[in-house]
Amino acid sequence: MSLTNRILLAMVAGIALGSCLEWLMGVIDPAAGLHAFIENGLILGLFDVVGRIFIASLKLLVVPLVMVSLICGMSSLGTSSRMGSIAGRTIGLYLLTTCVAVTLGLSAALLIGPGTGVEVMASAAYEAKAAPPLTDTLVNIFPSNPFKAMAEGQMLQVIVFALLVGFALTRAGEAGERIASWFRDMEVIVMKMVGILIELAPYGVFALLTKLFATMGFGTIVDLAAYFFTLLGVLLFHGLVVYTGLLKILTGLNPGILLQKMRRVWAFAFSTASSGATLPITLRTVEKRLGVSKSVAGFSVPLGATINMDGTAIMQGVATVFIAQVYGVDLTGGQLLMVVLTATLASIGTAAVPGVGLITLALVLQQAGLPVEGVALIIGVDRFLDMVRTMVNVTGDATVATIVAHQESELDRAIYLDPNADHDGDLEDSQTTGAAA
Repeated sequence: MSLTNRILLAMVAGIALGSCLEWLMGVIDPAAGLHAFIENGLILGLFDVVGRIFIASLKLLVVPLVMVSLICGMSSLGTSSRMGSIAGRTIGLYLLTTCVAVTLGLSAALLIGPGTGVEVMASAAYEAKAAPPLTDTLVNIFPSNPFKAMAEGQMLQVIVFALLVGFALTRAGEAGERIASWFRDMEVIVMKMVGILIELAPYGVFALLTKLFATMGFGTIVDLAAYFFTLLGVLLFHGLVVYTGLLKILTGLNPGILLQKMRRVWAFAFSTASSGATLPITLRTVEKRLGVSKSVAGFSVPLGATINMDGTAIMQGVATVFIAQVYGVDLTGGQLLMVVLTATLASIGTAAVPGVGLITLALVLQQAGLPVEGVALIIGVDRFLDMVRTMVNVTGDATVATIVAHQESELDRAIYLDPNADHDGDLEDSQTTGAAA
């Protein structure tokens, strides 16, 4: 069985087992020893520990991968004019797709009306974190201590530092070339670590989904079905129609090939609900399976994992209308425009803040004059939808990288069209090495 199919099988098995455990917890006497064993021994014990170790292992690779990929990508471009072209196209496409995403979310929610007739739940409680001022956000993009930024995972600061180092290497002559060669060797080592971790992915995915569905179940979806399925429908439309249409129009490539090759990345994104944690797998897929050059992939994908949040932008559009309808507030055209602008800017402005989805939603609600307490209405189903939002985000990262590579003549079409490119990654490499030994 291929690695991708093993990951998908682990997803299905985790959802099934988690749902069964959640049902058993409901029918077994809470005082019984079996109940305690299932809850503390399996759900909060074995599966929780394995899942957390897997997530920690993924996050371990994010900072070194972003550093070496951006430095190698920047240094390989050679001239600043070419760097400006790639950066301009990448950031422009990310902002365009985010603006389209939030507009789709608003339009669908206004058309369907998921909040009509929903009563405010008095028991809901949510204390929103204060969103940072825009001026502080802009200043905090630039690191005063790059090592502190790497230690704390402040990815925008890490990106700025890596780009500066890469740019300096292109201007440092022979010394710059020697150091650039060292970073290229480091990139090979980090990607090998990614390959090793990928082989353990089915076990981590299984543990994560088992624990999630055992603790939450499907019951919370029923209570907010209109909101849930409205947002889910817009997310799927954006991921499967908007991105594919953009790829077809701007490159002429077959979008079905990209979607087929993204299955492994989707499995990671759905399980971890984190674009950052999925970054190593996204970057490997974009380079090895889609044929994007290292220079473009090394810049576009890490940047997208930090600032491209189309899934979150869609959630903000749908949730804003939903909360307004629940509280009986009619949004004006000016308020809707403010939601589009705020959500688009927030996709970059608060990228380094933990809990970014709910924080940016609180910011959008404040700008629209809606009660921030309304965030509590959607918390019950947000975890499920966050997993789908992450799948949309990583699809956007891969699509934009492919488009930019095509426009810059940095796309290997033979690799893109090859259905077996990097089929099993380092698994095949290890088998070959073992046979040779």
